[in-house]
Amino acid sequence: MAVVRAAITQATWTGDKESMIVKHEGFVRDAAAQGAQVICFQELFYGPYFGIIQDPKYYEYAESVPGPTVERFRALAKEHNIVIILPVYEEEQPGVLYNTAAVIDSDGRYLGKYRKHHIPNLPQFWEKFYFRPGNLDYPVFDTAVGKVGVYICYDRHFPEGWRALGLNGAQIVFNPSATKPGLSNRLWELEQPAAAAANQYFIAANNRIGTETQEFGDEAVTFYGSSYFVDPRGNYVGDVASTDTDEVVIRDLDFTTLREVRNAWQFYRDRRPDSYDVIVKP
Repeated sequence: MAVVRAAITQATWTGDKESMIVKHEGFVRDAAAQGAQVICFQELFYGPYFGIIQDPKYYEYAESVPGPTVERFRALAKEHNIVIILPVYEEEQPGVLYNTAAVIDSDGRYLGKYRKHHIPNLPQFWEKFYFRPGNLDYPVFDTAVGKVGVYICYDRHFPEGWRALGLNGAQIVFNPSATKPGLSNRLWELEQPAAAAANQYFIAANNRIGTETQEFGDEAVTFYGSSYFVDPRGNYVGDVASTDTDEVVIRDLDFTTLREVRNAWQFYRDRRPDSYDVIVKP
């Protein structure tokens, strides 16, 4: 497929799981009506970002993958002929929980999942309380729009996974996130364009918006959106999204540029894995 119309979302927390799912079902319909062929939601899309605090009540948001939410969006993917990347809270079994993204093809088939590898543990990002590190490698899914990879939020600070996705054949990598102001603002601008250029594929990066005060009171942070797409040269595709508004960001991605860029800059030919042993030493 030469040109792919892709969508990412950024949304405020509505206050309950069902209304968040309904909101995102609407995003799928809106995106499909505009011709989008693939859509990715923000990290842990149907809940608040509960990493702000450490409270076992949020374990209740976890469900099996595939499971009820995946099944719901499988039907919607088939109805609208759209690939869906679905970031959810996964329970493999009681007490074994992951930050996961399911990938659903445009015919409604569940293709598999990615589990977030890098788990932060610092104030307002207490994710080790909620998630085990991912253990499913760096899969690339052969979808109706091409070869799709996923890398979730904090993962983006680690270049090794970006490269593994490229070596596994990714043409586009989605990075659903929940990112608050501070040091991350500069990194948000810098890291995904740099990773796209270094690994020569498209990246779609989306962030939550809003302040989840009703859920976390004075502990709540303000997520700043600014979702965007970048091409294999590290250039923005269209404008960056707003910092504070629900949006479905839709862009046309010309996959023919993948071959052009890789023919011009032969990073995969010239890499030296024989000299990188130090990278994998603890």
